[in-house]
Amino acid sequence: MDHYQDWGHVLQLTIELIATAAFALSGVMEAARKRLDAVGVCVVGFLCAFGGGTLRDLLLDQRPFFWVKHVEVLWGVFALCLLTMLFLRPRHFSVTERAIQWPDALGLGLFTAVGVSQSLALGLPSIVAVLMGVITAVFGGVLRDMVCNEIPTAFNDHRPYAVCAFAGAWAYIALWSIDSPAWICMLVSLSFTVFLRTLALWFNWQLPPWRQN
Repeated sequence: MDHYQDWGHVLQLTIELIATAAFALSGVMEAARKRLDAVGVCVVGFLCAFGGGTLRDLLLDQRPFFWVKHVEVLWGVFALCLLTMLFLRPRHFSVTERAIQWPDALGLGLFTAVGVSQSLALGLPSIVAVLMGVITAVFGGVLRDMVCNEIPTAFNDHRPYAVCAFAGAWAYIALWSIDSPAWICMLVSLSFTVFLRTLALWFNWQLPPWRQN
């Protein structure tokens, strides 16, 4: 049992690290597309990478925050911002605008699984765990778009985004309720979320907008 718990902890940490990198990359790409300076690029990258997890930790009263406990992650995100700026050039901006959706989709699935897992570990009800998963996955992108002076993609894109995280979170709950190992719950949840978001992008699924008579 201890072996599986250790494996689950390592997997959760690994997933959160990859999710942080994926969202940082999407933030840097968006900042580059908006032609921000180096400071702006780093700020947007950090907000996108840590915004959702920080809000989750605040709501769950978790101390220290993930990026405070693992300070090496701060250095990693900073290095990622600098390296990305070195390789991005103006002729790549049109590609960047399209490519931003794919690391964002990966981060969405990864952070959804982590948010649900941490909430359930604290003994919280399923619906709260699902909402924590959605908040962890979505809020970083919301901050990214707000700082870049855009209506957040999660609210304005019309292609399912938070809905994908919501569905992926419930996939975790469904497996957890039948006593599946935590690592299986996390892998299935993140895969299902990413799969749904990829389908939404590929087939251009649209949620109905609010219409006035």
